[in-house]
Amino acid sequence: MNCYECAQLGRTVAAIAVCRVCGAAVCADHVRSESKLLRETASPGKVTHDQAARELTCPVCRQAEESG
Repeated sequence: MNCYECAQLGRTVAAIAVCRVCGAAVCADHVRSESKLLRETASPGKVTHDQAARELTCPVCRQAEESG
């Protein structure tokens, strides 16, 4: 699978991840990685998990999330 963002620029670059929002394949240059605490019941009386999760997004979805 190739990077969708690179394809828009006329390049062919192998993808290393898939955006969690839109499902677009993205390369190392276009993937945005962020740590995020999961907020759900982990154990009695606890709201977040001890270990942060990883969120991978494309630049378009990341920009849309940050705009709101």
